[in-house]
Amino acid sequence: MSSSWLNLFGGRKDPKATARDAIVNLRQQLNMLEKKEEYLQKKIDDEMKKARANVVTNKLAATQALKRKKNYEEEMLRIANTRLTLETQVNALESANINHETMIAMKRGSEALKVIHQGLTIDKVDATMDSIREQMELTNEISDAIANPINMGVEMDEDDLKEQLAELEQEELDNKLMGAERAPVHAPSVPSAVAATPQAATVDEDEEEAQLRALQAEMAM
Repeated sequence: MSSSWLNLFGGRKDPKATARDAIVNLRQQLNMLEKKEEYLQKKIDDEMKKARANVVTNKLAATQALKRKKNYEEEMLRIANTRLTLETQVNALESANINHETMIAMKRGSEALKVIHQGLTIDKVDATMDSIREQMELTNEISDAIANPINMGVEMDEDDLKEQLAELEQEELDNKLMGAERAPVHAPSVPSAVAATPQAATVDEDEEEAQLRALQAEMAM
């Protein structure tokens, strides 16, 4: 008995090597059976030719040929059944070997995960995430502070700003009105009676009011 068979049935060997050797031996046996089937098929064909050649002239020889043909066919049937059993066993061994390799890979993956997660707990993860959130909030606050305009330490009151703006506007209006009063007026000569009428005075007042509103509008812009 060869050393591979001793290792397969009695000796200690790596399971992976054992499965591989068993599959190799079974496939070798299948190959031998296939060759045996080819030989038997050839013998069956030869006996059939002999039976046909002697069926008229020598019935005894034809009968003997048919008997041998039948024996070959029965042996071939046994070999076919044996091949089916061996093929089933090979398929089972190959599936078991794949499962074995898969389990080894999964076990290694599980051990790798244990190493990665060593010392890592949910509490530590939560604490790390809380720290990250705090730092992100601090970053946002710093960004907002940098983006705000610098007032050089002076807090401006909106009401004070509005009051100062109104004072400047009124001051500018007063200056423009005073300048308008000092400027010479070149008016066309009209009869004194027309100039003194209440209608003429009303037109002058309306023009002054219009000028005043225009100045206010310019200052507001």
